[in-house]
Amino acid sequence: MFTRIFGKPKQEENAVATLDKLNETLEMLEKKEKVLLKKAAAEVEKAKEFTRAKNKRAAIQCLKRKRLYEQQVEQLGNFQLRIHDQMIMLEGAKATTETVDALRTGAAAMKAMQKATNIDDVDKTMDEINEQTENMKQIQDALSAPIGAAADFDEDELEAELEELEGAELEEQLLQPATTAPTTSVPIPAGRQQVRPARQQNTAEDDELAALQAEMAL
Repeated sequence: MFTRIFGKPKQEENAVATLDKLNETLEMLEKKEKVLLKKAAAEVEKAKEFTRAKNKRAAIQCLKRKRLYEQQVEQLGNFQLRIHDQMIMLEGAKATTETVDALRTGAAAMKAMQKATNIDDVDKTMDEINEQTENMKQIQDALSAPIGAAADFDEDELEAELEELEGAELEEQLLQPATTAPTTSVPIPAGRQQVRPARQQNTAEDDELAALQAEMAL
């Protein structure tokens, strides 16, 4: 037990130290790669100078050294790739270990809580809650029961009275006059003479008769 307790921090420290060492090595390889690239570029410039000077042998030697530098650069690139792969695997393993530790801690806590909670205690608690709930319901029913004059009211008589009120209201609604729909004016086709109402015709005739009598009096 003590080995597991004190071994976890040590493992984490080892993982962190290993990642730091891999990062340092990676930085060192990158610096060497830059130096080799500069040397290869310098050999190319020397080869150009020897070519302009018609010194073919020296120019070829420069190109050979350039290729050697390029081979070393390629080798360093492979080293860096392997270090990156190792770092990714180590970080994944570290994350997996931390996840398992967290799950193990959660399982232990759950087990401890279950051990502290007895199923008999849970059943006893639920019985007490149900008993208290039933008692409270009985108390509420007792408080809501009608007392005094209200207790003597007959529920059947009240329902019959309510039905009479509903029937009277329905009968009153049926006896109300129905509202008439508004009339719409019908257009008169062109070419037909509009017939004036009889009252308007009588009024016009009376006016003409009065005018004729006035002329005769003159």
